[in-house]
Amino acid sequence: MKAMLRHTYGSPDVLGMAHIDTPTPRADEVLIQVRAASVNAADWRMLRADPFLARLDVGLLTPRNKILGFDVAGRVDAVGEAVSRFKPGDAVFGNLFELRGGAFAEYVAAPERLLVHKPSNLSFEQAAAVPMAGVTALRGLRRYGQLEPGRRVLINGASGGVGTFAVQLAKAFGAEVTAVVSRRNIDQARALGADQVVDYTSTDFTQSGERYDLILAVNGYQPIAAYQRALRPGGHYVMAGGSSAQLLQALLLGPWLSRKGDTTIAVLETKPGRDDLEFLKERLEAGTVVPVVDRTYSLCQLPDAIRYLEAGHARGKVVVSVSADGLESADPVSEGVQGRVALGR
Repeated sequence: MKAMLRHTYGSPDVLGMAHIDTPTPRADEVLIQVRAASVNAADWRMLRADPFLARLDVGLLTPRNKILGFDVAGRVDAVGEAVSRFKPGDAVFGNLFELRGGAFAEYVAAPERLLVHKPSNLSFEQAAAVPMAGVTALRGLRRYGQLEPGRRVLINGASGGVGTFAVQLAKAFGAEVTAVVSRRNIDQARALGADQVVDYTSTDFTQSGERYDLILAVNGYQPIAAYQRALRPGGHYVMAGGSSAQLLQALLLGPWLSRKGDTTIAVLETKPGRDDLEFLKERLEAGTVVPVVDRTYSLCQLPDAIRYLEAGHARGKVVVSVSADGLESADPVSEGVQGRVALGR
């Protein structure tokens, strides 16, 4: 099979297409013919080993798993003898974070516990956009943020993969939603259901005097003290993304600030769960939640896809199509799937 490999840490330039053996599924595993994957911040962070301490988990000098890619959607090609939930031909999707990747290839073997049947109304490309970003948004709102109907929630970084899911889920949970985006993404945030939209290029929401029950910071760029100032008593600040420096600040100061004040500071842990994915599947099939896909690349264009996401301008998810046609394709990327936001409601 063909796969995009990296033998060392570095920029997207270290990625290259290679022919390797197709994996054989173990007893509890499903062999998936990959139809689509998506790019997450975790991909470029693991590609560059950023933060450096990540090497303790994924390989000190060289990466143990040569194939990146956490989100996968495809068809079951074969199953291990202990698999009971899937059969060859089933369309599935899931998150391979536990395996530290593997989706940027023609085939991947994964434990069946990581997979769910694909929503019937989604394409493989749309389904691949869901697992990591959708579950991150769901856990940030429901488990870490303890969101309830009528609460005021602010999504900082509402135009990216996690943010677009978070706005829709928060509205579905009955919250009053404020989305923080750049000027060019204001209309998108409103189309997703945001009640108020803040343009961060002209307004600092932490200085506005408004207070929120929950702040989900997908791309946190403010000091923690500033976020805490914008919380109501008993409010929750949940960090779901940001720089290494901000992550370190949240990990070191969060517990102390939580004990010292009347608000809770938490860093969201990436932990895919089948129950969460099943929950999202139901809402995707009902049309309550719609994946927002910014651009679709072919597998051989993976380095360009990672560069685009790393630049920080993606509006929704960046998806990689894995097909026989696309493996050798040099066609331009397809862009602008924004219309599906409005059509899905």
